[in-house]
Amino acid sequence: MARPQMLKLPEVLEEIDMSRAAFYRMRARGQAPRIRKLPNGQVRISRADLDAWWESCTENAA
Repeated sequence: MARPQMLKLPEVLEEIDMSRAAFYRMRARGQAPRIRKLPNGQVRISRADLDAWWESCTENAA
C-alpha cells in the first residue's frame, strides 16, 4: 500500500509522537516540517517534507 503524499496533522503528530502544542511551539521556532494550509484552514504536510525533517533531526543529534 502506497503512503499518502499529503498527511493530515493528526497523522503526523501520531507518527512523530508529539502533542499539537509541542508541534506548534517547534513551528514557531522554525524547527518543524513545512506545513501547507488549505483554503478551508486545514493543514497538510507532505511526506517528503516530513521525511526530510526526520533526517535533519537525525543529523543534528549525531
